[in-house]
Amino acid sequence: MPVESTMKALLAQMPNSPLRIADIAKPVPGEGQVLVRIKASGVNPIDLKIRAGNAAHARHPLPAIVGIDMAGVVEEIGTGVSGFRRGDAVYGMTGGVGGIQGSLAQFAAVDAGLLALKPQNLSMREAAALPLISITAWEGLVDRAGVKAGQKVLVIGGGGVGHIVAQIAKAARAEVYVVDGASKTDYLAGLGATPIDRDAETVETYVARHTGGKGFDLVYDTVGGQGLDTAFRAVSQFGHVVSCLGWGSHALAPLSFKAATYSGVFTLLPLLTAEGRAHHGEIMGEMTKLVEAGKVMPKLDPRRFTLADTDQAHRLIEDRQADGKLVVEID
Repeated sequence: MPVESTMKALLAQMPNSPLRIADIAKPVPGEGQVLVRIKASGVNPIDLKIRAGNAAHARHPLPAIVGIDMAGVVEEIGTGVSGFRRGDAVYGMTGGVGGIQGSLAQFAAVDAGLLALKPQNLSMREAAALPLISITAWEGLVDRAGVKAGQKVLVIGGGGVGHIVAQIAKAARAEVYVVDGASKTDYLAGLGATPIDRDAETVETYVARHTGGKGFDLVYDTVGGQGLDTAFRAVSQFGHVVSCLGWGSHALAPLSFKAATYSGVFTLLPLLTAEGRAHHGEIMGEMTKLVEAGKVMPKLDPRRFTLADTDQAHRLIEDRQADGKLVVEID
């Protein structure tokens, strides 16, 4: 069979323009890289911000290929790479920011440090849903806050990052509570968490009901804005607040008067700076263990997408109509 020299990729050409399928040169893996034949690309809200030109923090100038998460098969091994071989099924958060090629393409040359072997009990589609949200959850919950068994952990927002935070915390044998809308009650309870209806109770009410007024040992805010202010009010004395969206201006008094601490999470940093990439691969390896042990499972929207209808997936996120993670399958 002839060696492929080109590939199909989905290009975002200018802010808010339709995505366009193009034939471009197939990448060649450099030192420390592997070439991955991409089977599935996870969709994240930041992809929409990049295409709209509203994500300066992602440093991904257009025209560009977007898509941060991927799952696929190793096709070639670059020099200096150990730990992977041709044919390995892998996944990771590998590009789509910082001028690094994204995952809405048939192939990508990927820093091997960012990858881990895909969980054997997940499809490519399921695996591609996990990297960004899993790394974000792990960095806050484990790396920053050091979650421990028996702690009371409050998660504000049970969506993409939040439903993974809840599962990792549960796997750590913490007591898990999740604040979200009533429509997610059954799903969150199915994860082993205690659901809290954000519209039915004030923060003071559920702090009193679930902690006797002491507050939660660890609070992970996945919403930002008022969600982070709520976290400061819900945390216990000497507790810890984590946020992956702590970008606004907030009064620190509620936190300071409890001698509590705060950590921010900026998951894209290793991609943007090239520092700490191997730790992302390590986190994905830990997630593989949790998934294969039956302790973590991503929630996917049942609708399926290809490169040709990625715009539809983006519109669902923009309109807040997604029921779980959206993934584009790449033939």
